[in-house]
Amino acid sequence: MNAKQAAARAGLLAMFCYAPPALAFDPLFSQQGVSAGPGGNLIPDGQSCAFGALRGPLTLGEAVERALCHNPKTREAWADVKAQAAALGAARAAYLPTLSGSWQDVRDNSVSNVTDHPALSSNTAASVRSESLSLSWVLFDFGSRAAALKNASALFAAARATQDATLQAEFSAVSKDYYAAQAARGALEAARDIERVAGDSMAAAQARVDQGAAPITDALQAETQHEQAVFNLTKAEGDAQAALGTLASEIGFDPDLAVSVPAAGDGDAPDKAFNESIAQLIDDVKRAHPSVLAAQAQLEAALAKAEQTRAEGLPSVSLVGKYSRNNQPASLGLGIPTYPATGHDAYIGIQVTIPIFEGWGRHYQILQAEAEVERQRAEVDRVGQQVALDVWTSYQALRSATQNAAHSATMLQIARRSFDAAERRYQAGVGNILELLNTQTALATARQRRVQTLADWHDAKLQLASRLGRLEMGDTGVPPGLK
Repeated sequence: MNAKQAAARAGLLAMFCYAPPALAFDPLFSQQGVSAGPGGNLIPDGQSCAFGALRGPLTLGEAVERALCHNPKTREAWADVKAQAAALGAARAAYLPTLSGSWQDVRDNSVSNVTDHPALSSNTAASVRSESLSLSWVLFDFGSRAAALKNASALFAAARATQDATLQAEFSAVSKDYYAAQAARGALEAARDIERVAGDSMAAAQARVDQGAAPITDALQAETQHEQAVFNLTKAEGDAQAALGTLASEIGFDPDLAVSVPAAGDGDAPDKAFNESIAQLIDDVKRAHPSVLAAQAQLEAALAKAEQTRAEGLPSVSLVGKYSRNNQPASLGLGIPTYPATGHDAYIGIQVTIPIFEGWGRHYQILQAEAEVERQRAEVDRVGQQVALDVWTSYQALRSATQNAAHSATMLQIARRSFDAAERRYQAGVGNILELLNTQTALATARQRRVQTLADWHDAKLQLASRLGRLEMGDTGVPPGLK
């Protein structure tokens, strides 16, 4: 085989061994649990991650999909899953033999000058080629590879659970920003209405002053109230733009992008029915929340790592073999011409490797691994306590938000009726300006509180669903049993 043929074979071998990622070459089936995109199971096929420009009001579903696909945290979690899947493949590969080959073609020029004995001097030049194949296959190792595979499997499971927890958290975060933007828009619309009403009251007061039916202080108080409404309107406009900018950044755009959201309505009215007890919810979340599953998988990985560390200090049995050949020229002795020659070398056998003394390094590595197991056990307990507390606080927040939403509706009805009555009384000349302005202020407060309590209720639903790990695309955000 000449040099060109050898180079061609080496190129083909490299193409086979280092196939590009686009070919999805996965002979050890370690990539099967990796999602198609950063959206994970919430966006199963990854096809929804191809978005165009924003058109029309942004829906909550689209906002969530864009955030899950483009947020750096979700992409980082997805990359970690892919990395752990590759590590799992590497752990499975340890059960297979390794075969390495080498090929060399060199120009050998050897000169030897023997002083005062030119007959013994030599000057040879030759093209020397050599090829070799080496085989190594670990047959038995007292559980080191099994522990390494268990460790890699647990870390892969932990990465997937962490991705699920990250997606739940991002779902919750973008939903919170979405409802905050809706609340800001509602507050802006309420501020505009209040400014208009305050302007009408100011005009009515001025008309009564012009007619001599009211003192000038009525007009001045009404004007002051109107200026306050203008001030609140300006602030509401700034708050709305800030909330929309936060939402735009959350879904992967610059905050100065023009984003619009639909107005919040009363169509999805709060319901006071809670069918699951808080004790049951806490028990469920301590067993099935992605964060808990991730911590438990990390504990299993730490246990497997400790087992692997111990096993690596035990003997191993391997099958080894090698075949090599070359065309190194041969000579009978110093000063004798060289002659063309070929040679080969081959062996196959069993190799036993026994670690005898490692400077106590293995002992301390085992201590380190055991300490990591203790840390992971504490982490499992910490995460369990945290998710239980999160569910408790979110559950209470949802109950309070549900009650406050009902109270805000009643308050708004009363405030509107009070203002209408005070306005009619003032226009009829039987009411005073303080009564009108007080009911006007109460109406403004009730409108803003209604908008905010509805946003708080929607957010509280999704927050509880997120704490329970139950958020899904297309879900209303109410956990099963809490509708």
